Amino acid sequence: MATEAKVEIAHVLNMDVVGYSMLLITEQSRVMAELTRLVKNTPRFQRAGAEGKFIRIPTGDGMLLVFFNDPEAPMQCATEISAAMKSHPEIKLRMGIHSGPVNEIIDVNDRSNVAGAGVDMAQRVMDCGDAGHILLSRRVADDLAPFPRWNPHLHELGTYEVKHRRKISLVNFYTSEIGNPEQPRKCSLGKAGEIESLVPGAKTIRSRGPVIIGLSLLAAAALFIFRTEIPWMNAGRAQKNSRSIAVLPFENASNDPNAEYLADGISEALINSLTELQQLKVIARSTAFHYKGKEIDPRRIGRELHVGAVLTGRVRQMQNALSVQVDLIDTGTGAQLWGGGYDRKIADVVAVKQAIAQEVAQKLKLRLSGEEQRRLVKRDTTNAEAYQCYLRGRYFWNKRTPDAIRQAMAQFQQALDHDPAFALGYTGLADSYLILGHYAGVPTSEAMQKARAAADRALQLDDSLAEAHTSSAFAYEQMWRWKEAEQEYRRAISLNDNYATAHHWFCNSLLVRGQLDEAWKEIKRAQELDPLSPIIGANVVIVLLLKNETEAAIEQCQKIIELDPNHPAGHDWLGLAYFKQKRYAEAIAEREKVVELTQRSAPQRGLLAFLYALAGRRDEARAILQELKEKYAKGEVIGQHLAMICEGLGDRDEAFAWLERDFEQRNADLSAITWRLQFENLRRDPRYGDLIRRMGLTP
Repeated sequence: MATEAKVEIAHVLNMDVVGYSMLLITEQSRVMAELTRLVKNTPRFQRAGAEGKFIRIPTGDGMLLVFFNDPEAPMQCATEISAAMKSHPEIKLRMGIHSGPVNEIIDVNDRSNVAGAGVDMAQRVMDCGDAGHILLSRRVADDLAPFPRWNPHLHELGTYEVKHRRKISLVNFYTSEIGNPEQPRKCSLGKAGEIESLVPGAKTIRSRGPVIIGLSLLAAAALFIFRTEIPWMNAGRAQKNSRSIAVLPFENASNDPNAEYLADGISEALINSLTELQQLKVIARSTAFHYKGKEIDPRRIGRELHVGAVLTGRVRQMQNALSVQVDLIDTGTGAQLWGGGYDRKIADVVAVKQAIAQEVAQKLKLRLSGEEQRRLVKRDTTNAEAYQCYLRGRYFWNKRTPDAIRQAMAQFQQALDHDPAFALGYTGLADSYLILGHYAGVPTSEAMQKARAAADRALQLDDSLAEAHTSSAFAYEQMWRWKEAEQEYRRAISLNDNYATAHHWFCNSLLVRGQLDEAWKEIKRAQELDPLSPIIGANVVIVLLLKNETEAAIEQCQKIIELDPNHPAGHDWLGLAYFKQKRYAEAIAEREKVVELTQRSAPQRGLLAFLYALAGRRDEARAILQELKEKYAKGEVIGQHLAMICEGLGDRDEAFAWLERDFEQRNADLSAITWRLQFENLRRDPRYGDLIRRMGLTP
């Protein structure tokens, strides 16, 4: 019995030389040899080969490049090829890009080949272009639209009919330097928005060069397209999208900025409630809040986040009165699926949130079990004052500054004073203590017992809260109790696989233990749920750097910076990527940006001093070292910040002395020396192995 072909989504770049058949045979050979050389020398081509699965197929007058892991890869490769072609104007190249289903086959020459709708449509897209064009299908353009480096250069051409009466929507990519800004000739000649079908006998992938795809296989592929791609692109895609949503930050329609916490809090509470429904994909808070204060186009957001619905809202508080207006919008059509208004007392805020969550689930046609219906409401307190304090606490906690974290702790404590049985209040308190050391320099020994006690109490009250198990896991991790930490992370994920924070923090725990493959799996899941989070994006960079995929890490940093140039995470890790490449001047420039963006944070100045030392600016490094010693005496920095400067200055003994001080104080962040790039050389010292063994880790 024949094995069923494995179908995968591939990202296909097809290219050919215009007018190739008119060239002399010797000229054809020269042109193809030069094109092959140029393509193989592009950085994205080389990296794809090193990354693993990547299929390259010559097609007689061009070639086919099939990528499997990165939807941006064909676009990156196309721009690099187009730039390289500027020095060879005699080669008239056109390119077409599409993402779609393919199945890998072995051809008559026993070589890897591909067939399927993804390949077929890339051919159709390319065939619409002229020399210099980089044409994209609408699907590819939608995938690229969220990124500022691509978005300004995507120019819509319209929808046209091609061979077999297939319709494709085309987008032309060009900049002032590459691509062809002219409208393709076939688009200009098309009548009523149509391109005439390709003439009989026109070249297709089946008979080009060594690509041997028989007529019977083409027939099977056509049948596969009819049965699979059309439903997937239309009805199937709509069905998938109907079970995905982005809850955008509600607008504060009050004339009081102090009511901002209420609008943000209701939005975040809805996100957290809806993530409890495993059948629904919910975009995480940090990505949803990327749109705060921006003009909202639901259809664009649907394309950018790949969701079928968005929920928007307005919140108005007038003394004890609360008014909430919400709209659920289909991102495919822009039509309103549901709209509702709630005019209640502020004391009814919990009931309003629960009613909205239940209404959303109903309008998205989710069939909820009794347990799922219970989970939509069981997390909440019945005490209105406690809930408002909790919302204020989360509002301050998300600001991630020392003062804001302490304000959050005060609000969470007030919530618990109003309702001592409010499990989420204890979770918020635990989370505040857990990050206090990182953001405020408080020694772990001072905060850990309180964090552990708060997490334990939350679990006593509600053992089914994924947030509580995640907080508990993080607390165990900071206590260097690795086995218990892993058990709690896995428990949290089993309870709520949609909780991005659990995947994110579990990745960090796995990094400490050197489990890169599993860490990569967890951080990619976190990024799927929270694609615009700069912090999660930074963790993607960390894993890439540890896997020695430095160019990919730099690309990820550039994406973070493009989305938010004023967030320090992108500059932070871009500087470390440059450090890994020994590009010290560029590393220092990025680190100096981070220092300014963090209001001259002492930890960031420590890493700057480390780079100064490596670059020969030793006096500046020593000056910062002295400054941080004074801050250490005040409890404002930890020993690791000084150890890295000593390491940069070549004083290994002093570096270990500072690390030993952290160990004596049980400073949780000490475990990160197992992966931090600035301690790579130090890890070769025998004293390093002794130190981490005492933390329960294996060298």
